[in-house]
Order: sequence, then structure tokens, then C-alpha cells
Amino acid sequence: MMAVPNTRPPEAAPVVAMVGGGQLARMTHQAAIALGQRLRVLATSADEAAAQVSPDVVIGLHTDLDDLRRVAEGADVLTFDHEHVPTELLEKLVADGVNVAPPPQALVHAQDKLVMRRRLEALGAAVPRYVGLDSLSQLAEVDAFMRRLGATDDTPLVVKAARGGYDGRGVRLARDLADARAITREYLARGVPVVLEEKVELRRELAALVARSPFGQGAAWPVVETVQKDGICVQVIAPASDLPEHAAVAAQQLALRLAAELGVVGVFAVELFDTVDGALLVNELAMRPHNSGHWTMDGSRTSQFEQHLRAVLDYPLGDTDAIVPVTVMVNVLGAAQRPQMTLDERLHHLYARMPDARVHLYGKAERPGRKVGHINFLGGDPAELPQLRERAELAAHWLAQGQWMDGWDPHEERRL
Repeated sequence: MMAVPNTRPPEAAPVVAMVGGGQLARMTHQAAIALGQRLRVLATSADEAAAQVSPDVVIGLHTDLDDLRRVAEGADVLTFDHEHVPTELLEKLVADGVNVAPPPQALVHAQDKLVMRRRLEALGAAVPRYVGLDSLSQLAEVDAFMRRLGATDDTPLVVKAARGGYDGRGVRLARDLADARAITREYLARGVPVVLEEKVELRRELAALVARSPFGQGAAWPVVETVQKDGICVQVIAPASDLPEHAAVAAQQLALRLAAELGVVGVFAVELFDTVDGALLVNELAMRPHNSGHWTMDGSRTSQFEQHLRAVLDYPLGDTDAIVPVTVMVNVLGAAQRPQMTLDERLHHLYARMPDARVHLYGKAERPGRKVGHINFLGGDPAELPQLRERAELAAHWLAQGQWMDGWDPHEERRL
């Protein structure tokens, strides 16, 4: 079936169709309500995070062209909760007349790490040294790459699947040359192209979050520090502490330039390595609302979710200034063993101890390591950062595990 062009009456609310029914779509729906818009979501089931709250849900698959056409039908724009829609399907939607944002020629740079690395290099953006491998016949390139690095046989390397990875999936640290060969062979034998990279000596990881409209307007939030554990972001500090102003401005300008060069429409995240020698290297790209921007829901004048809707509908973009000197966001990850106390009961106890905690739960079943929510803490003074981070860690652990790491007793009637 062909997608029907948008024919809504002039007085009707704009309709934004979003592929994916996860927490990003759920929080985008919250922003759409305030803007008087309708968010339609393509979800795999009625119990997905966004499907629980949106009244306009299409049940289907992002790999099925007919399902994509159903969710796009009559919508002003089609956008994304995730980046896994096959490029060839998106190109067919564009040929149907569907307004896809970001367009497939931009989105492919967030889908394919090898395409991304090559394009960034061509644009003069600093990236880790790498080599791309497409087939087992290129396996000897692993040894050749090590020689180009001037590395020894026991130097660790990073092996990445070119497509399909997120939250650390598809990214493996090879202990040495032999391990790198084995992991690369494993991927290539499955027909998965590989990006082999040097292991960068890091100070920390940063993220530059921006938005761009079809008109070409851009807006940048403060650069943040992201704290990773086992490949998953566990905490975000906004703005990144002790980041020189010139480095922060350079990161924002880089993100805005890349958004323009790649033709991005919507929110765009550039994940960066802050190296021990002071260089900023691009690690990953995301073309959708991003975990590094969850702090904006409470700590910025315009949240990333509202901004994404503004951008894809070509509204003027919102003010991205922080409203407090420091915000700490912490992810709530499912415990290895689900606590006996319900999540709602845990929430009661958390608010009793920390009434200033800003909790955002996703309506997702608790499973080990799964993101089930996040919490924002706002600080009036950058000097509060150590205490905010401690409180954030305590709060997230409590919501996930049902245990206070510091042994706090609610009967003492004191608040941290």
C-alpha cells in the first residue's frame, strides 16, 4: 500500500509518527501533550513503554514496509525512537512522499559505524585510528593495523560490529592481538562487518547534544560528562565539570557542523572521548533523543523531547540554557534479583528521604541491567556536585535493589 499524504484539516493537531515504542517515545509523548500534538507510535506490543500511554498506537515491526507505511499514513513527519530501520525501507517511504526526519541518507551514519567513521574522517572530524573489515579475506588486516599503530602483540584493541550495537552490545575489548583476531573472525564469519579501533587512553567520556531543524536552525545544550559501566551509561553530569570553555565550545560547534553536513533533522548526539592528551575524538553518533540528554527534562529550559518535536516539525527551536548550575542524571537499572518490595513502594520510600528527586519511570518490567527509569537531581552550586552524585547513586540503587547502600533507617526521620 502507498502512504497517504497528510490531509489533516488546518485546525487539527500535528501528527508525529515515531518508529519504536520504548522509553524515548514515551517521554516524547509527554512533550507532545504540552505542545498540543499527537504522537503515533509503532510498537511491537501493547505493553511497550510508549504504547501504554499513547492513544495512537500501531502494532507492527520496524522491518516491515507495510507496518511502516501504516504508522506514517497521514502523519506530518516520521521520526525514530531507535535507529534500526533498514535504510532501503526508509528510502521507499521517502519515494512514497513520507517526510522522514532525520532522512535516511543522514540516519545511516548512526546505523553503520564503518560508514560513520569514513564520513567523519572525510569531514575532518577527529576519530580514533581504525580499520574497516568486510570479509574473512581481510583478516590479515588485523596484524597490519597493529603494525600501523606501532603496537605490540599484547596491546588491547576495540572490536565493533559495524551495525546493530547499542548500550555496549556489539562492542568488545580484545585483550591482545590473538584475541582481536579471534573476535574479528567470529564477527566476519557471521557476515558482520567490523570496525577495529585503537583503545584510546581516556580521561572521561563526553556528549555534545544539539538539535537542527529543516530550516537549518541549530541549538546546543551544555556539553555533559557521561559515566559508563559495562558499556552502559549510568550517570550524566551537566555541564561537564572542569571542562575548559574553549573545549566545550569546540564540542558544540563540532556537533552543529556535523548535523549540518550530514543533513540531520531532530536531536543529534555526538559522543566524545576526552583523551589524556586533551584531544576530543568522536566515538558514536545518535540521531534521536539520547540518554545523555535525559537531564534536560528538569535541568534545561527546553527538554530534548520537546526540542525533537519542534525540530522535526520545523518550529523555531527552544532555549537550551541550563536552569541550575549543575544537574546529575542517574539511570535506574534492573537488579540481578527483583526485590520483593514493589517499585511503587520503593518510590514512596525514596520520596520520603529525598523529596527533591525528580523520578522518571518507563513502565517497563524489571530485568537485570535493563533501564527502567532515571532520576534527576538539581544543584544550586557546582560545589554540590560530589554530594549530588552520591545522592543520585544511593537513589538509583534503592529504586533498583530495595536497599540503601548506606544503611539508612527511615524510622530515624532524617533526610539526606
